[in-house]
Amino acid sequence: MSDSQPLNLWLAVDRLTAADPEHYAIWVLNSPYPGGHVHHDCIWSHALTQAWQNWQSMFSLRGLPEVPHIPSAYVPQLIQTELEGGAVEQAQATSYSSRLMQHLGVNLWQWLFDGPVQSSLAQSQGMAVGQDVPLRLRLEIRDPDLTALPWEIMQPQPGRQSLSLSQQTLFSRTTSDVDPLADRGLDKALKILLVLGQDGGRMGNEIQAELQLEQEAALLKQILEHSSDLSPRPSARRQVDVLLEPSSAELIEQLEKGAYNVFFYAGHGVSAPDGGLLFLSEATLSGTELAQVLNRCQVKLAVFNTCWGAQPDRSGQQAIPRSSLAEVLLHHGIPAVLAMRDSIADEEAISFIQVLAQKLAERKAVDEAVAIARQHLLTLYHFNQPAWTLPVLYMHPDFDGILLYPIPTDITYLPGDTGTSVRSRKALASLRDANNPQLAWPIVGGLMRVGRLPDDNDLVIAEPWVSSRHAEIFYRRVAAQSGIGGTEMVYFLRDISRYGTFYLDGRSWRQVHRQEITLYPGIQLRFGSPEGQLLEFVLESPSLS
Repeated sequence: MSDSQPLNLWLAVDRLTAADPEHYAIWVLNSPYPGGHVHHDCIWSHALTQAWQNWQSMFSLRGLPEVPHIPSAYVPQLIQTELEGGAVEQAQATSYSSRLMQHLGVNLWQWLFDGPVQSSLAQSQGMAVGQDVPLRLRLEIRDPDLTALPWEIMQPQPGRQSLSLSQQTLFSRTTSDVDPLADRGLDKALKILLVLGQDGGRMGNEIQAELQLEQEAALLKQILEHSSDLSPRPSARRQVDVLLEPSSAELIEQLEKGAYNVFFYAGHGVSAPDGGLLFLSEATLSGTELAQVLNRCQVKLAVFNTCWGAQPDRSGQQAIPRSSLAEVLLHHGIPAVLAMRDSIADEEAISFIQVLAQKLAERKAVDEAVAIARQHLLTLYHFNQPAWTLPVLYMHPDFDGILLYPIPTDITYLPGDTGTSVRSRKALASLRDANNPQLAWPIVGGLMRVGRLPDDNDLVIAEPWVSSRHAEIFYRRVAAQSGIGGTEMVYFLRDISRYGTFYLDGRSWRQVHRQEITLYPGIQLRFGSPEGQLLEFVLESPSLS
């Protein structure tokens, strides 16, 4: 698959009026093509409500006793204990739970992707396939009563892959009610702060509880730090620091001095209107309070292995809008938050985070890493069990999911260049100042990185709207347009920025955002803003065949 940025499709769902509580609207807020911005009204049917209730009766643990350590594969155990009829009854129970999983998944898909929304999705997926890039699908649920539903299990029809398992359509939840996303840049290593809070399930005296906590911490640290022997891909370095039942002050101090890009919390937590409460040691920390320090310390991904971090709090029978821990952190500008929709068994959580950390170290985007880790859970604990449905990923609408610098491989060398010496490479193209043609920057070695940070780019543009890593200019060999066969080298610009790159098309400026365009001699460019520095692409040798 291409290394180009995914295309984006963003859906929003909200209840239309309180007077008609079953009437909803679905909007496409962002689409890779102008005609994809559609609107659709729909009714939440009694059949959907019944499917959701049946699913909860089988898979939800909220009505069960709150125990911190839940046995793995708990749903089939509960079913089979009641049946006690041998292999036939067990097979029937497995079949029934699989049908329940698929039934709700198909019903949610058919409700969300109906009418013009289905057409927008299909055309967006077709564009992504044509460009050999993933489609990044983000779902914004504005009605808190729908937040608790397992949208991650959506599938177009029985037997087809669920949406959140796909690496071609990367699924996450999002919200438009967010603080702006600060430019955090990229890192060379995965730096994780692992925090183990209080856990009411630890038994025995204080010394035994402390020993158990230290053993859990050592196990999690080892899992997060070490690469899998089965993965052939090169991995970035991983550093894991551990805090055991810290005070709020100790946690804040460690975050401020550690320069972490991932925050991982395991321990007890409860829902509350301001993002829930995490139990550290002598006191609790609310989601709103945690968000301030995570944002200030530029943490990119927060992961929570605690009960119902993705569930909203309730006041009586009413769900409170934007009250889950995941939503609160996202609202305050945290780029990505991964939390659990329900209680997850220890074995399942460990299996998930082991693969997640591995894929993040392999420089996968967060949503792609989550999809792969979710596939791993399904393989281990099977489709008819809820383990793979429990992780819920929220991503800021402006976050591309990238934590680490890419591996500097596959640099295109110019014709005749052996690549043995950077200084020996000949520049056949350049960018020059359109207002001062004497000022030019050669594209050496077939690749130019453009951005605001001096250490990361070949061309540094110190303007506020330019991202730290804004764009790349490179070329690839394509079929010659002369019609007589052969190939030629064509230059492209790939935008990877927050605000996009602007190019002059005739007499009007057009924007390319996280996509590619072909560069031709004389095309004028501005990075980040139509008011930015005016640059011109110059091809020194038109024929590179």
